[in-house]
Amino acid sequence: MQVIEGEGFEVMEWTGQVYADTPTVSAEAYVDAPPECLWGYVSDIHLMPRLSAELKHVEWLDGATGPRPGNRFLGRSTHPALGNWETVSTVVDCEEPRCFAWAVGDPAHPMSLWRFTLRPQGAGTLLEQWAQLGPDRSGLSVAIEAMPDKEQKIVFVRLREFETGIRSNLAAVKELAEREK
Repeated sequence: MQVIEGEGFEVMEWTGQVYADTPTVSAEAYVDAPPECLWGYVSDIHLMPRLSAELKHVEWLDGATGPRPGNRFLGRSTHPALGNWETVSTVVDCEEPRCFAWAVGDPAHPMSLWRFTLRPQGAGTLLEQWAQLGPDRSGLSVAIEAMPDKEQKIVFVRLREFETGIRSNLAAVKELAEREK
């Protein structure tokens, strides 16, 4: 991902990537609280629907009650262009208070990967959220197949949507953690 400087933050710039490139996007924020204070927020799947414009509902599956590698959860999402859908995600990394990651779909060949990374920095934490499209087919694949000549633009627009959501998530977690501190 290439970035350009914006008003106090970096903004994703055109990449020209296609879905098969498994493109990624990330953002980070400094939070004036130690990683241990942020862990409960980033690993709480039930918080994310309250923060997301797209993810509307989540629930643990198979009797799971919290984050552990291999635990699965159902997510229900909605998007004006993509409609409504459900996915099953699997926690693929859960190292308290350093990393929480999940794969959407088959963990060995996911539709997308998502990760929060918490790195101590001074008295606080550098919090990063990262996402990857693909490699498995997703709802975006239907749009790409319908307009193959626009694949790069479709991928870029989706990455920008991810970036907007990630920035919103980071700002909300920062506010929650710093208010509680």
